[in-house]
Formats: sequence, C-alpha cells, structure tokens
Amino acid sequence: MSEPSINITLTIGGRNHVIATSAGEEAHLRMLAAMIDDRVRRLGVAHNQTEARMLLIAALVLADEVHGQQHAPPAAPAAPDPALPKRIADLADRVEKLAQRLEQSGATS
Repeated sequence: MSEPSINITLTIGGRNHVIATSAGEEAHLRMLAAMIDDRVRRLGVAHNQTEARMLLIAALVLADEVHGQQHAPPAAPAAPDPALPKRIADLADRVEKLAQRLEQSGATS
C-alpha cells in the first residue's frame, strides 16, 4: 500500500501551485519552490510572462547553474602552510630530546 499523499500550495512568481506530496516532504518542497521563486523574482519574468513560460525560464536558469557547477574545473588545492616545515622540525626536535631523556633515565636506573 502506498503512502497517503497530501496537497500543499507552493507560490512561485505570485502564482499558487497545488501539488500532491508524501507526508514529511513539505518543508523540502517549500524550500525548492522558494529557490525557484527567488530566481523568477530576480529575473523579473513573473509579471509579463505566462505561467508556463515563467517556469520554463526559471528551470533553464537553475539547470544552467547546475551545469556550471558540474562542469567547473576542480578547485585548486589549498596552499600548504608555510610554517609547517618549521613546526615539523620543532616537533622532531622535541621528540628527539624526549628520546634522549628516556635513554638517560634508563641508563641510570
């Protein structure tokens, strides 16, 4: 038996859209609708376009953003800490001094 669906209203570009969804998915769908609504508002396509055209333009803009992220060159690795070699050398010196102390305390026991 499938999960019961509920109807929620999403507002995009000043227009309400009622869709059916599974319980528990409402918040996620509202967040996605808010992203689309934000793009529609920034593009200024809500008032002068048909509903279908407005949603098509918003979908194309979002798809373009996803495409750009998927095909972006990999981020350059972070530059190494220039102080790292000195810190390693300092730690090595400390380990060496501890080892000498341990050897000396073992020789005098």
